[in-house]
Amino acid sequence: MQLYMSQLLNGIGLGMIYFLVAVGLTLVFGVMRFVNFAHGAFYLLGAYGTFTVMQVTGSFVLAVAAAVAAVALLALVMERAVLARIYALAPTYHILATFGVTLILEEAVKLLWSPAPQRVATPEMLRGLTQMGPFAYPTYRLTIIAVAALCALGLWYLLERTRYGALVRGGAESREVVSLLGIDVRRLFTVNFVLGAALAAFAGALVSPIRGADPGMGTEALAVAFVVCVVGGLGSFSGALAGALAVGILQSLATSLWGAGAGLVAYIAMALVLLVRPEGLMPRASRGAA
Repeated sequence: MQLYMSQLLNGIGLGMIYFLVAVGLTLVFGVMRFVNFAHGAFYLLGAYGTFTVMQVTGSFVLAVAAAVAAVALLALVMERAVLARIYALAPTYHILATFGVTLILEEAVKLLWSPAPQRVATPEMLRGLTQMGPFAYPTYRLTIIAVAALCALGLWYLLERTRYGALVRGGAESREVVSLLGIDVRRLFTVNFVLGAALAAFAGALVSPIRGADPGMGTEALAVAFVVCVVGGLGSFSGALAGALAVGILQSLATSLWGAGAGLVAYIAMALVLLVRPEGLMPRASRGAA
């Protein structure tokens, strides 16, 4: 029983990390109709940025903040210098351009840090186990669940209770109408892109003490994020959360029941959802989510 309880909590924690990556992807796609294959690279840089700043300062909080800020700045420069020029082009150009950026960033990581995985130390104050009755669970993993849940709550408030959220929802339905209201859609695109990149970097920073930092983690995260978006419903905030938790819990439980095939579970789930409900579990149109 304790094994399955542990795996359930592992799945929730994993699902919340997936959510932070996928929600940025779904925000960018939902408003901008832009397929961003460079999104996983932001997750990758978040982990490596955390590793680097921790080596210098020894502070995990400072490392996470610095990594997220640096990735957000990089995303801003990249969006303004490269991607803004191709928004009006066909999706093929979006894919090729962002995939090229991904390759450049991954090779830069290998040159700067070496292809070998790097270990990120768990913050000293969050090491050890937290006792919950007869059940003990790693304190840092519980912290990830709590922090990611607060982040999800903050994002919900931002998207559902603020002017920015109203613009995002309106832009997802009709960019032309939002533009006619005098809103600078270009600026909205930039804010969305930078916010999505920062969330992916934050996810990479949070997960780095658990899995470390390695050059292939961005591609892996991007693949799962696309699965989560399809399972939950493209462009849907609530769908990203539901899909991420479903995929995370299924993957975690599968490691106990079907260890060799645990990596396939997310893709099997996606295939089943596409067969039964092609629009996803909680599509934007039916739920009004951004």
